[in-house]
Amino acid sequence: MRKLINDPDEYVDEMLQGMVAAYPDRIRRLEDTEGLVRLDAPVEGKVGVVSGGGSGHEPTHAGYLGPGMLDGAAAGEVFTSPTADQLSELLTACEGGAGVLAVVKNYEGDVMNFETAAEMAGMENEDLEVAQVVVNDDVAVEDSLYTSGRRGVCGTIFVHKVAGAAARRGDDLDDVQRVAQNAIENVGTMGMALTSCVTPAKGEPTFDLDEDEIELGIGIHGEPGTERTEAMSADRVAEHLTEAVLEDVDPAEGAEVATIVNGMGGTPLSELFIVNRRVQELLADRGFDTWNGRVGEYMTSLDMCGCSVTVLELDEETKELLAAPAETPALTVAD
Repeated sequence: MRKLINDPDEYVDEMLQGMVAAYPDRIRRLEDTEGLVRLDAPVEGKVGVVSGGGSGHEPTHAGYLGPGMLDGAAAGEVFTSPTADQLSELLTACEGGAGVLAVVKNYEGDVMNFETAAEMAGMENEDLEVAQVVVNDDVAVEDSLYTSGRRGVCGTIFVHKVAGAAARRGDDLDDVQRVAQNAIENVGTMGMALTSCVTPAKGEPTFDLDEDEIELGIGIHGEPGTERTEAMSADRVAEHLTEAVLEDVDPAEGAEVATIVNGMGGTPLSELFIVNRRVQELLADRGFDTWNGRVGEYMTSLDMCGCSVTVLELDEETKELLAAPAETPALTVAD
């Protein structure tokens, strides 16, 4: 499988160099690490909001660095958690005196390394307060190869947004953690794949799919899904994913929702819009009002062809925070 790379061992480092070169007025790299921070970090008096995880999910996580979202993001090797050392430096670099919230996707390596990093950073600065939320929005599986409990996937983007907005408006650490946890408790996601992804080091698909097969319930690390079935139309895929998510989230009658139809890295935007067309029809038919519906690549799995559907039930505070301004390379919300 051909890829537009140089040396697979330099994949992450060269990617980060390229990101900084693309946005030198927005982000900078922490010296001798795989951590990126917004240019003005730490912001004095504001709760820092950080995230991170394995590379290969771009624009997650560093694409969401900037006012109104993340202050820092760490990039591990492809599909591999950042080390505790790297994360500790990130926490310290984003501490502006009001504490730091870590938004962690529910993968065992990420959770363990963030917890260790908080302990390490606290030993160096006993005044540093770190809180954590763990995103587990994948409705497809309860336990997987990499998790105890549900996986954290594209719903994480909503959590970044509400936490970042709350921090920007001046909330204290407890309140920033509260609004993030509230979003976690009201969001669900399910994904599917038309093809496997191909990691730079391996150079071949992580699982095999025949031309007439699709995989439902996939993760974002090339993990096989929960069901392999014959190929479906876009409408049938949208129905399967949306119904599974709604069954889990169970929005109140007439609720307002926010949605993301997310591409996994190799799917044309036109096809995502076709899926979104049916997703929005299904929501309207069930009496839900989509206040904001996003379509695009928000959390990918390298070059996988496929998509995921995310639904977040809104309350007034969550809606206000999602509508608040944000200026990041991957997501902008105008004032």
